[in-house]
Amino acid sequence: MSAPVLVIGLAATGRAVVRRLTGEGCDVVVLEDRPGGAAYAESRRDAEARGARVVEAPDPADLLALVEGTSLVVPSPGVRDTHPAVRAALEAGVAVRSEVDLAAQRCRVPIVGVTGTNGKTTVTTLIASMLGASGVKATAAGNIGRPLIDAVDDDVAVLVAELSSFQLRFAPTLAPRVAVLLNLADDHLDWHGSRQAYGDAKANVFRHQQATDLLVVNVDDPRVVDLTNGATARRTCFTLAERPGSFHVAGGMLVGADGSVLVPLADVPAHAPHDLANALAAAAAALDVGATVAGVAGALRSFARLHHRVELIGQANGVQYYDDSKATNPHATLTAVAGFESVVLVAGGRNKGLDLGVLRVLAPRMRAVVAIGEAAPEVADAFEPDVPVVRASSMRDAVSHAARLSRPGDAVLLSPACASFDWYTSYAERGDDFAREVAALLGQGATERVG
Repeated sequence: MSAPVLVIGLAATGRAVVRRLTGEGCDVVVLEDRPGGAAYAESRRDAEARGARVVEAPDPADLLALVEGTSLVVPSPGVRDTHPAVRAALEAGVAVRSEVDLAAQRCRVPIVGVTGTNGKTTVTTLIASMLGASGVKATAAGNIGRPLIDAVDDDVAVLVAELSSFQLRFAPTLAPRVAVLLNLADDHLDWHGSRQAYGDAKANVFRHQQATDLLVVNVDDPRVVDLTNGATARRTCFTLAERPGSFHVAGGMLVGADGSVLVPLADVPAHAPHDLANALAAAAAALDVGATVAGVAGALRSFARLHHRVELIGQANGVQYYDDSKATNPHATLTAVAGFESVVLVAGGRNKGLDLGVLRVLAPRMRAVVAIGEAAPEVADAFEPDVPVVRASSMRDAVSHAARLSRPGDAVLLSPACASFDWYTSYAERGDDFAREVAALLGQGATERVG
């Protein structure tokens, strides 16, 4: 029998890998650093019922022995390359591969891989919608929610995969039929350790493509252009400038690289610059794997912004309230605020080792700033003394301050530029709390959302 596979972590991704590999007859060992809780207990029982062996929090010597006896290490996305088991595997020459790398190896249909600092979920969803509207069966999976390895046997013609930098860090064979690199700004530097390491992980979305594959590039982003120089695959570009030969904007239209009109801007519900860039990127990818212009246009006409992405949740007294809780880095907040003229910004949370001072350029658009969470002092430093800043001790406090500071015509925007893990378990929980507090303030039903 061949040496076992070591899976690190028994959350959603680890469970999916265990299911797949044990189903293929592999000998699987699971390493869990933080056992505990009802969900974990159930996951362990399921893994062991499938024949996997679960090892909990081993001491250093036992951990080293585990790694030395394996043929492959599969870390869950949250496991850093500094983890002792990963480090030992790399030093010993044991292969380290992510779940998405294993999934791509097993996939029998073209994969469209979508990555970037921001916009991944939106573009992944759009591509799948464009293909569906064109009569092409497609599934969206990966970082969007469903493990990619669970989707590889779906009865579809195309698999659209949202790929995070964590998933791409260990992807030595991944080669999507189409790779999309939306943008590149500092994010997750606390995890990757440096800007270079973060970019290097993102590059795995296209690094192993062949000359017949396609790379979709944002030429408005200099870091994307620099990173993709020398890529092997065919290249198509998207830009908000009028640039024939690229997917671009011209004459009030979204236009394809061949000059064909995709859809009038007036037909697209969301018109912010990042919305248009996402639409162009999605169209470039979808058309290359079977979508039609009519399908692209139909999907764009019906597409609404996703939950917690600059989502209008309430309005009163001439003020609109938006939930952009998914903005967990400064680049996302910069992009969101660009769509408004006058903003009361609610920002802060747990910083990910990023420079929040870059938000200072937003000062001309700021009515006021409400700083929340662990990073409140950094948020305040970014704006004071140019913009009035108040600090809030809770989301209820933040919404109350924001409403008091706003004026008719303003947008109150929760766009934190930080992770949520100081006050919440997820950005979704944070956004839902903001929506509840806005609803309570405006006297609406607690679950009501506008739009």
